[in-house]
Amino acid sequence: MLSARNQLPATVKSVKLGTVMAEVVVSVGDQELVAIITRGSAEQLDLKVGDSVKAIVKSTELMIDKS
Repeated sequence: MLSARNQLPATVKSVKLGTVMAEVVVSVGDQELVAIITRGSAEQLDLKVGDSVKAIVKSTELMIDKS
């Protein structure tokens, strides 16, 4: 069970594996979210472009950029 209430259906757009971390870009409607997770987590989830996933957002982990 998760305490995070903001669970958004999303689609994986890209996965970039680094030595230790991975950058995962997902689309939520016409918006993109970028998550930085451990490489191990990305491999364990076996994330691939086109996969349907849930983007789970906790307010303590949100960054806002006004461009």
